[in-house]
Amino acid sequence: MNRNRWIVVAGVVGVVAAAAFFIWFFGRSTPDEVSLEDAISSVSSTSTTTTVAASGSDDTTTTTTAAAPEGVDGTWTVDPSIGEFSFDDATSSFAGFRINEELSSLGSVTAVGRTPGVSGSFTLEGSTMTAASFEADLTQIVTDDSRRDNKAKGALEVSTFPTATFTVTSPIDLGVEPAEGTALSIVASGDLNVHGVTRQVEFPLEAQLVGDVIVVVGSINIVFADYDVELPSAPIVLSVEDNGILEVQLFFTR
Repeated sequence: MNRNRWIVVAGVVGVVAAAAFFIWFFGRSTPDEVSLEDAISSVSSTSTTTTVAASGSDDTTTTTTAAAPEGVDGTWTVDPSIGEFSFDDATSSFAGFRINEELSSLGSVTAVGRTPGVSGSFTLEGSTMTAASFEADLTQIVTDDSRRDNKAKGALEVSTFPTATFTVTSPIDLGVEPAEGTALSIVASGDLNVHGVTRQVEFPLEAQLVGDVIVVVGSINIVFADYDVELPSAPIVLSVEDNGILEVQLFFTR
């Protein structure tokens, strides 16, 4: 009886330990998905300066924002000086992934990773984007726990494939020239390279001119097997979706 009791106790302890590990590994801290509204809010909050006059002063209250550029033609480049990066609430440019897992006794979990190491540019001529290319530094990926970061980097083999890239392969007709306060929705056709594998994709994007900044957000579903990426597995994982979301939030200036 005692022996059986200890076997049961050991089994329970093992399950609890495994559950604790996977809570640690996959996490439950889930940042919001990218949205144009949130990204615009980030730019507005960092580009506005307000001066309030002291009581009895002849000075007036003034609010200044970055002036919108005259026309949009030219090359726009990812501006790393805009906003701040944190895993939970990034107000800067970043690229990231979202993966859904189903864990035994724990339910659904969304694993999220993000990297602030993004660069790239696009060129506008009126209402046409003539060229665009972007790069994400996967060695800078962070999750909600620094110990978990290495697991994500290991799955992507960042020591061998340190970057992911997206290059637009044909000009994009925006329909209209970007204008202050007007949101645009486009689909960018291009080559997406992840884990050393390149695939042709259609990347849905939203964009808006805000002062002297063009804000771009977007997300696309990718199948990991298409890029030869093998995700971690373990007995407590009931299922792992064979696909996930690649998302970007980008701020451009000239």
